[in-house]
Amino acid sequence: MNELLSVLNSEERDLVRETEPARMDHLDEDELLTLHQRVRRARKKYQKNYRRQAAAGVQDHGGRGAARPKNTRAAQKAEIFEDVLAQVSDRLAVLARAAAEELKQERLAAAQAGRSTGPASEGPMGTGSGPGVARDHQQTTGGAKRDASSQAAGARRQAARDGR
Repeated sequence: MNELLSVLNSEERDLVRETEPARMDHLDEDELLTLHQRVRRARKKYQKNYRRQAAAGVQDHGGRGAARPKNTRAAQKAEIFEDVLAQVSDRLAVLARAAAEELKQERLAAAQAGRSTGPASEGPMGTGSGPGVARDHQQTTGGAKRDASSQAAGARRQAARDGR
């Protein structure tokens, strides 16, 4: 890859240097996402340049593959940034998995401790019933049939509004 780096200008080389494993180890997930975006943008730029130049040479050479020898610089840059993007993506995946595992452990610990990560554990109207505990009294308007009818009417009204 060192011989390919000679194709890059100084700014592009700096971007490639930022993706060295020793430097990426110091980045958090957000900084790594920013770096990933910058590398992806550079890769896309050179892929686009390669394809456009090759497409322009199709008339002269008879195909993009046949036009490749005339278009090696853009192809080499695209290849470099493709490899670099893979490195950054791998590192980002490692950090994302670690963050997901940490969040999972926090949620499991919270569940084992019996506390909710949702709304306050104080029930409605200060009844003191926690989440997941049914109330003693269910308020109705006089019957399950009437409640179901009222709920269906509300759903029909909402569907009519959504259909506008």
